[in-house]
Amino acid sequence: MLFTYSQCKEKYGSQYQLNKAIKSAEIYQLEKGIYSDKKRESDICVISFKYPKAVLTLNSAFYYYGLTDTIPEKHILATERGAAKITDSRVIQKFENSGTVQMGAVNVENDGNTLRIYGRERLLLELLRNKTKLSFDYYKEVLSNFRKITEELNMQDIQDYAYELPKSAMIMELLQLEVL
Repeated sequence: MLFTYSQCKEKYGSQYQLNKAIKSAEIYQLEKGIYSDKKRESDICVISFKYPKAVLTLNSAFYYYGLTDTIPEKHILATERGAAKITDSRVIQKFENSGTVQMGAVNVENDGNTLRIYGRERLLLELLRNKTKLSFDYYKEVLSNFRKITEELNMQDIQDYAYELPKSAMIMELLQLEVL
């Protein structure tokens, strides 16, 4: 499980006690201000913990949901248009309109940590919106895997989200032609 510096300082009482806990391997410092009770945590968990207002999307989310077996080189986070620039080298930041960033986002449990990630319904729309930015083979692989799970998706949510997002006419047309 991941902890902030404040949480650790509160738990151990002082910086000195925290340093003792680190030396005795009771807790591990993964990055500045991020601690864990495990020696290693996945990058996706650390990044999600580090940027709690951002939402995992596209390649990172496709891989998490098993829609592709291609491990992402960098994690893609959706943030509000006016958000501060993320300088983490493991992250690609994607700016979204403020009203749509959290639409379709869900919290999922991963190895004792919480990830903020788009649900599969919103993710399908992100795939269609970004069709031209993805390689053809990758797009077809993910789309083919979405077709296999269409019965599990909430079509009402997909339609509601589609009308709120930019390019809604194009999204609805692609949805009819390529998915359904």
